[in-house]
Amino acid sequence: MPATADPTHDLVILGGGSGGYACALRAAELGLTVALVEKAKLGGTCLHQGCIPTKALLHAAEVADNAREGATFGVRSSVDSIDMAGVLSYKDGVVGRLYKGLQGLIASRAIDYVEGEGRLSAPHTVTVGDRALVGRHVVLATGSAAKSLPGLEIGGRIVTSEQALQLDTLPGSVIVLGGGVIGVEFASVYRSFGAQVTIVEALPRLVAAEDEAVSKALERAFRKRKITALTGARFASASQDDSSVTVTLESGKTLTADLLLVAVGRGPVASGLGYEEAGVAMDRGFVLTDERCRTNVDDVYAVGDIVPGLQLAHRGFAQGIFVAEDIAGLSPRPIDDLGIPRVTYCDPEIASIGLTEAQARETFGEVTAYEYNLGGNGKSQILQTQGFVKLVRQVDGPVVGIHMIGARMGEQVGEAQLIYNWEAFPDDVASLIHAHPTQNEALGEAFLALAGKPLHAHA
Repeated sequence: MPATADPTHDLVILGGGSGGYACALRAAELGLTVALVEKAKLGGTCLHQGCIPTKALLHAAEVADNAREGATFGVRSSVDSIDMAGVLSYKDGVVGRLYKGLQGLIASRAIDYVEGEGRLSAPHTVTVGDRALVGRHVVLATGSAAKSLPGLEIGGRIVTSEQALQLDTLPGSVIVLGGGVIGVEFASVYRSFGAQVTIVEALPRLVAAEDEAVSKALERAFRKRKITALTGARFASASQDDSSVTVTLESGKTLTADLLLVAVGRGPVASGLGYEEAGVAMDRGFVLTDERCRTNVDDVYAVGDIVPGLQLAHRGFAQGIFVAEDIAGLSPRPIDDLGIPRVTYCDPEIASIGLTEAQARETFGEVTAYEYNLGGNGKSQILQTQGFVKLVRQVDGPVVGIHMIGARMGEQVGEAQLIYNWEAFPDDVASLIHAHPTQNEALGEAFLALAGKPLHAHA
């Protein structure tokens, strides 16, 4: 079908992951006719190979830790073994229920769901097999895939997170290549399951995108858990045989383990899909957009992991909803990446929003930073967790960064994003009452202290 053919839909979306299906659902709610194209399973990486299955593993790991540490709480419990088949069954059950529910949602909105590999064959045409879908608007949402390093072939005992989620045997020792979000989460899981874990990270610290104080706290916590972290260590090569894998670093140091998990980030899935041929501007494999998710081609948008920025499912959701509303003429407010909450689900959990202290100093010059230690928080003592809530504010101005580490901190980031996005001053939050005893109370205590009236903290 030529590019000038009459539209078959108001909106054609290429990719059924977080950004794509969120856009489809919202567009259908707004009365637009929608085609959603997906070559694999509806829900994409997040539902099937990312957020949901990894967090299921992390919860199983938490259960194992709780059983192992039961005596601390006067409960005589222990871990006989980790039944990986059982863990996978639990994980797959969670994914399966959510997948079934999502399929039902898509069907209920009268969305034209097209299964198959799509390609942008013209600026407003997505071709799937011998079917051409022509949209008044097109949304590119083809997501990302696990990356490796040059010369490092995935296979056998060398896996990415995608293969790790399917392993039905538990390695006795693991080398994790990469100390970012994915790396530290899997390191946490494997250590909780009883494996010896070594993280190799080329940058000077773990989770280098987080505030430096958070990185230091995580490294201390990991040392306490007997997770070895080699920072500033650059990978040179890897070899494997039937019984082990050996990693050589540029320093000449060698490490041997049962498994090498490659967690060096994710790259956009955007090549070979006709984007460049249709005139879409790209850079290093990413699709370039403006603040309204528009590409340089009229009426062609892009959302999610193929767009430079945070690779988070909830960013994809937000961008997908934004684009649907923009196309429908609702003129939504552009999304600020700094206002998107970030959570790393290792033990201890990390949650943050806004600028790190270093970024704030670079942006504003003089800033004020305050750390509230969880040692003064009742629920943290009940949970036997350590960590802090760190606030960064402009001098005599609003809070521009919130950084938290400790058990269940991910559940506190909802309030943190409200604080950041409404540009709250310490007094604004200090006047709010936080329930006692909760982890959430630590956030309130931090703001009380920053407002000059500390309660369970030294002045």
